[in-house]
Amino acid sequence: MGDVLDEIADCVPALRRYARALTHDRESADDLVQDCLERAIRKKGLWRPIGPLRPWLFRILLNLHRNGLRQKRRAPPAVALDEIGTEPAVAAGQPGRVALAEMARAMERLPPDQREALLLVAVEGLAYAEAAAVLGIPIGTLMSRIGRARALLRQWTEDSGPKLRAVK
Repeated sequence: MGDVLDEIADCVPALRRYARALTHDRESADDLVQDCLERAIRKKGLWRPIGPLRPWLFRILLNLHRNGLRQKRRAPPAVALDEIGTEPAVAAGQPGRVALAEMARAMERLPPDQREALLLVAVEGLAYAEAAAVLGIPIGTLMSRIGRARALLRQWTEDSGPKLRAVK
């Protein structure tokens, strides 16, 4: 029993990263991870030690996130006045940060199914088989979602400056 709890504790940083990428809000991500850990500990008897524990935890987290999205769709949105227009400014002298901010905005625009697949594989480093199991889809479907997501990101983030051609 202690081994399972230790393994769950080892997964917390990865769960926090994934939750933050899904929610785009630190507090919501922390709440999501806490709910995930509470459910995993409460239901640890349901985990079958056939494979790694990490994909099972990601599956719990993703299901909780999707349930939360469904509940939010049913409730009217509440926006605090002090939250309006709080997008952080990026200094022009930091091209790496500009590119990173541009990529983050592009990732937010991806359809949820593509974003979830890309985050699990590219950010969290899950194998295709593990990510497919987390999402409950075939590996081929996962690969096509990742391919479409990468194509959209390339399209959205490529330089919109003038195209230069070589003149002979």
